[in-house]
Amino acid sequence: MSILTDICELLQQGRTSQVRMLIQQALKEGISPDQILNEGLLAGMNIIGEKFKNDEVFIPEVLISARAMNAGIEMLKPHLIAAGVASKGTAVIGTVKGDLHDIGKSLVKMMIESKGMTVIDLGVDVPPQKFYEAAQENHADIVCLSALLTTTMYEMKNVVKIFVANNKRDSVKIMVGGAPITHEYCTAIGADCYAPDAVSAAEAALAFCSSGMIRN
Repeated sequence: MSILTDICELLQQGRTSQVRMLIQQALKEGISPDQILNEGLLAGMNIIGEKFKNDEVFIPEVLISARAMNAGIEMLKPHLIAAGVASKGTAVIGTVKGDLHDIGKSLVKMMIESKGMTVIDLGVDVPPQKFYEAAQENHADIVCLSALLTTTMYEMKNVVKIFVANNKRDSVKIMVGGAPITHEYCTAIGADCYAPDAVSAAEAALAFCSSGMIRN
């Protein structure tokens, strides 16, 4: 449908007001909210994600498109709930204790949301206990840990430890990322996945939920 294509394209341009207007029009025309979400909003954000991965667009463009997507999702939310459209999974995300860097974490959040998942953003300087409590309260499938400093990356190990200590390690996947993080470090601390960028993180998060790889 051309209106869904228009939503997709306008989202990529960051035209928030026009995206909202077309969503309202699409709903009036009887297009289902999940179709608007998947073929309009998420399709557009996935294209932006691929362009970002290929260095065709940069952080400002991603943020503008994400703002349009979030505005559209807020409009659709009551309709999605009424239609019984379920989230594809739940992720808790935050920058670890002692680290105040936010941009990378926020990009990962936006990219995961663009896959149709629910994201609980704990912000920055998050202690291990808070990650654990949020994961339990929200029945999270994945916990995403961000660190930009070599002096704070070791807090990731403490997050893993608290899940182990409470016998909940097998109930959630733990993903790590940030400038000093490597696949080898991920393995060494007992995390499940290292993501080198926001797009890869989102793809991995969705793959965990879609393939039933979350351990119960």
